[in-house]
Amino acid sequence: MQSREDRATWDVVIVGGGIVGAATLLKLQTRFPAKRILLLEKEAVLSDHQTGHNSGVIHSGIYYVPGSKKAQTCAQGRRELVAFAKENGIEHDVCGKIIVAMEPDELPRLDKIHQRGIANGIEDLKRITADEIKQIEPYCTGIAGLWVGCTGIIDFRGATNKMAELALAINHSSEVRTGEEVQGTTPGTDGSVVRTNKGAYQAKCVIFCAGLQSDRLARADGVAVKEQIVGFRGDYYELTEKGKHKVKNLIYPVPDPRFPFLGVHFTRMTDGSTECGPNAVFTFKREGYGKTDFSLRDTWDALTYGGTWKLFFKNMSYGIDEYRRAFSKKLFLKTLRRLIPSLEMDEIEPGRAGVRAMLLGRDGEMVDDFRIERSGTHIHVLNAPSPAATACLAIGEHIVDMAVEEGVLR
Repeated sequence: MQSREDRATWDVVIVGGGIVGAATLLKLQTRFPAKRILLLEKEAVLSDHQTGHNSGVIHSGIYYVPGSKKAQTCAQGRRELVAFAKENGIEHDVCGKIIVAMEPDELPRLDKIHQRGIANGIEDLKRITADEIKQIEPYCTGIAGLWVGCTGIIDFRGATNKMAELALAINHSSEVRTGEEVQGTTPGTDGSVVRTNKGAYQAKCVIFCAGLQSDRLARADGVAVKEQIVGFRGDYYELTEKGKHKVKNLIYPVPDPRFPFLGVHFTRMTDGSTECGPNAVFTFKREGYGKTDFSLRDTWDALTYGGTWKLFFKNMSYGIDEYRRAFSKKLFLKTLRRLIPSLEMDEIEPGRAGVRAMLLGRDGEMVDDFRIERSGTHIHVLNAPSPAATACLAIGEHIVDMAVEEGVLR
């Protein structure tokens, strides 16, 4: 294919067409309706990686450290996302969820989550008894729980496409181009030149929302990122028709603070199906959704990074258990039965998988909070794990504010 060069200067080029990229496009175009904005996505459609493979949950913001970027943007973004969904006909349901303690030693952790929820201003939140758990989810067994009424479910792919559509309706000179992979940037006569597999574009400002590839694009752009993205695949099962009646909405365990994930849970999706999962296993391919998917580059980058091995050694038993569950339906079912003891083998079947981009420090610790940094006229979203999809509109607003306050955009 002949290389294409767009010699006209774009006011902004956004790299990455997940929901954070689309939300940033919409926020930018709304604030600056006359600016020409180009969004570039390497896949054939938008939201084809983390956004399109996540749990579909509208998170409340209950888990996050008060005052953190996650806590601030999740609650704000959730309310804005729900309003957006209502206004634009996006499939969603604010159905609520329960967080269930199954053992006495989980009660102090449940209390801590409850206090965080209060500190973060989470509405429709209350402690519930074992009997109240049964009233909400008759097949679930626990000794105490939390009702989080503002949690919901949504079609994140539909929301992403609608955000892009609305942005393009504001300025018909702006564009979304799919199937175009950004390879790097160089200084230009009026800002930067963004090079892709199909051509090059002049841009006054570049915003990188690259998810699983964020560290690589940042380094290619000259940003000194000490940490590295390491991918973790999450496998899901689905409830069969026989088992669907056993889950009404969303059921979560009390998360173990030793591990950076929320644990296997049940989620009713917007299409009526119910997913069980995910587990969390190291993946040998950042954008690989099959159990045996492999990329030599991704594997080499991860296994030659000291932080990966420190993470492995710190969580050895947990990691082994997760891998065993990934290849054993029986073990996966055993974990699910902690919440739904009556669940049977023929009531679950293999479902889809997703990959989470986790920014991992050299000490083996996950970077827990969102991280967005500026480098000249470029802005990089370096870490946007869950609840980034829920918080996307608030993150987009933050990026626009940053660009304005630091003189990147006028």
